[in-house]
Amino acid sequence: MGPANLDALRTMGLDDRAIHDAVQVIAYFNYITRIADALGVEPESFIPPWGEPDQAPKHHHDRT
Repeated sequence: MGPANLDALRTMGLDDRAIHDAVQVIAYFNYITRIADALGVEPESFIPPWGEPDQAPKHHHDRT
């Protein structure tokens, strides 16, 4: 991330605090993913696997 990226985010209305918070969340997610991969942790069985975007599982929620 460089100055041009920050300018683009600010143009979209994000202030420095929002950018900071987003960076922290993204960094933590990446950290935890790397730890899980290193430990061989598998996703929970109830979580459908990710595929190509056109193969994403369709969720139909009953609204009755």
